[in-house]
Amino acid sequence: MPVTAEIAGRPELRTGESVASTVFDRWRQELSGHDRTVGFADGEDPRAIRAAAVLGSQGILLPRLVGRSAEIQRLAQQLGCEVPRGWILDVGELAGDSAIDRIVSSIRIRKPEQLEQVRQDPVYLAAAALKAGCVDACVAGAGSPTALVLRAALRVVGLSRGCSTLSSSFLMLLPNGRQITFGDCAVVPDPSAEELADIAASAAMMHQTLTGERAKVALLSFSTRDSAVHPHVDKIKNAMVVLRARHPSLQADGELQLDAALVPQIGMLKAPGSAVAGHANVLIFPTLDAANIGYKITERLGGALALGPLLQGLAAPMNDLSRGCTTDDIYSMGLLSARQSLDLNR
Repeated sequence: MPVTAEIAGRPELRTGESVASTVFDRWRQELSGHDRTVGFADGEDPRAIRAAAVLGSQGILLPRLVGRSAEIQRLAQQLGCEVPRGWILDVGELAGDSAIDRIVSSIRIRKPEQLEQVRQDPVYLAAAALKAGCVDACVAGAGSPTALVLRAALRVVGLSRGCSTLSSSFLMLLPNGRQITFGDCAVVPDPSAEELADIAASAAMMHQTLTGERAKVALLSFSTRDSAVHPHVDKIKNAMVVLRARHPSLQADGELQLDAALVPQIGMLKAPGSAVAGHANVLIFPTLDAANIGYKITERLGGALALGPLLQGLAAPMNDLSRGCTTDDIYSMGLLSARQSLDLNR
């Protein structure tokens, strides 16, 4: 980190760069010898080609660029990237594969013409390749809106057993080396108590997978332990009831204010006896507004590096990219998705 020169023009990311380097090195070591295969749905995008070429040449994972084979090879040659034919999943060949066609054809779509479009869409085909086991993880979104990626993930990959909510999280790498997971920052605008419980459980699993730390989950509020009375506080309390019933072994607490969740002295004062207060490493925000604002404040004013949004709750790792992403972003998400697959695909 960085893997290309692109990041040189992004000084706001440099503060968390050394932390990211340490985290990425650990993921590379953990992936060593596992031959994880990652599909890149934006296979004809120069950014994806560069990222895949670096990942493949480093021997970290086996990239699979989804697109038209001839066009990918033409672009790779133009970019000066070595992309062997085995790194390409041709969309025509995927669409003609009987197993892939069965998966795509099983999607519930009302209009026949829409199904035909789906059969040719690289994002849906990449998701089907993930479902079929052709790849261990999938990265999409550099050339497609988030809504399309989410639909493909839900319709094709599906939710994991015991989870009824597709959500997201960000892994925040702080300048002091601390790693904290924020959720849900990108998918569910106003989660119910049941959805918050799903988000919390998924974020805890994501945090443990990517950091190796035991998750300590704080459900955030403007109240700590009945310091305020409001329906918004009631929602957090109800979410805790659901979370404890579904995941009794998970270390979680709420409602907690942010300072009570993160600062040991304040946690002891406001929530005495809590195993989480003052030591939380997974923060669950009450709404998408709060989570999105919170991660951007942490990134822009706190100097953290934000990795995400990471899709969670799926049966297999499929992650979304911003259409404004860089080669480094795709590299990072490919590496992260491969690491995620070690746990989810076992």
